[in-house]
Amino acid sequence: MSTRVVITGMGWVTPLGTDVDAVWRRILAGESGIGPVTRFDASTFKTNFAAEVKGFDLAESLPADLAAGHEDAALNTRFALAAAQRAWEQSGLGSLASSGKLSRRRFGMYLGAGEGPIDIDNYAATNLAGWKADTRSLDAAAWGRAAQQNMSAVREVQQEPNMALAHLARAFGARGPSSNCMTACAASTQAVGEAFETIRRGDADVMLAGGAHSMIHPLGMTGFIRLTAMSTRRDDPAHAARPFDRTREGFVMGEGAGMLILESLEHALARGATPLAEIAGFGSSADAFRITDIQPEGKGAQAAMLEACRQAGVNPREPGPDGRPQVHYISAHGTGTSENDKIETAAVKGVFGPLAPRVPFSSVKSMLGHLIQAAGAVELMTCVMAIRTGFVPPTMNLHEPDPECDLDYVPNAARDLREQGGVEVCLSNSFGFGGQNDTIAVRRFRA
Repeated sequence: MSTRVVITGMGWVTPLGTDVDAVWRRILAGESGIGPVTRFDASTFKTNFAAEVKGFDLAESLPADLAAGHEDAALNTRFALAAAQRAWEQSGLGSLASSGKLSRRRFGMYLGAGEGPIDIDNYAATNLAGWKADTRSLDAAAWGRAAQQNMSAVREVQQEPNMALAHLARAFGARGPSSNCMTACAASTQAVGEAFETIRRGDADVMLAGGAHSMIHPLGMTGFIRLTAMSTRRDDPAHAARPFDRTREGFVMGEGAGMLILESLEHALARGATPLAEIAGFGSSADAFRITDIQPEGKGAQAAMLEACRQAGVNPREPGPDGRPQVHYISAHGTGTSENDKIETAAVKGVFGPLAPRVPFSSVKSMLGHLIQAAGAVELMTCVMAIRTGFVPPTMNLHEPDPECDLDYVPNAARDLREQGGVEVCLSNSFGFGGQNDTIAVRRFRA
């Protein structure tokens, strides 16, 4: 019999705040974290708005002894440290660790953390110093002298995508299996899913899993603008993210982190922990289609959802004993791009068949923006909060239905499902640029 895996702690850093309960209330209220970019001068950019994390101070999030040694961490790593600390506190593992009863070799990590923000000003100054305009060539010696003067080895190293994992392993003393994946927008869902599998196969008792990312910098924004993937609704940033709406024209960049503590049920109960929810299934697939396009019928997305349902013992095409679909909520990838939303809709129809219109299916990216590699973990946490509260979050800014997007997207207002029996089982979808598809099934914990 497979080991059961439960969630015992959660923490996030989002454009709507860092306290889990407070952010959840703001999400249910349909508040937007999107506004003009303040991190740099984006006035000339076609998209000059994003969902930034405001007023964040790592020193306020970590105890002084834990903060020591992380002063040079990049912004994404700082988000990860703060989110991990909140998850650690909620899990109650700190007392086990301080007593020496937490096996550090059985405590691992799996992150879907992206690269740190590029030191763009110094990088650009160095390149300009080495450029010979008259011959249109690079003077390597001049470039090297400028690099020595302008650039920092520490800042360069902190940009590497493995550094968030390194900082967290050091901060929390994790000496078990540790990995980081970069599967674009699916990364932190894949990370949590792989952490789930690590515990299921007996390689760890505890895993810290999630993701962190910030691409709100000139190169990050420019890349997606050139791909024409982001909204250009400069006159109305707060309503620019409009998944599934007929007038949608791209996603809105966000940033942040989401971290979860996963444990084997046996380990959690032995130390008296209270599970928040149970991870019941994980499905992963690749489109194997085209780097710049999603498989048009959503076959990869369907495969991921079906495998997550299979592991969870859920039949998506049959009602449960109460007459409702066996999945009570789907957290959509729901980016707000034309292709993603209609293909994800088609994939859900392919999995749930006639029951698809009866499954609430919403995108919190309409409020938080797209947190890129951190998106999946944060959205999984909204599924846990839906299970715990009985409310499912809305898709905001959905006013003009698209004929190709005709499911129940919980438009513009959160929905109270408590009288219908609450929320027992959720799916959380993440589909990465390049064709990576990951789905996690999470359910209410029952002993």
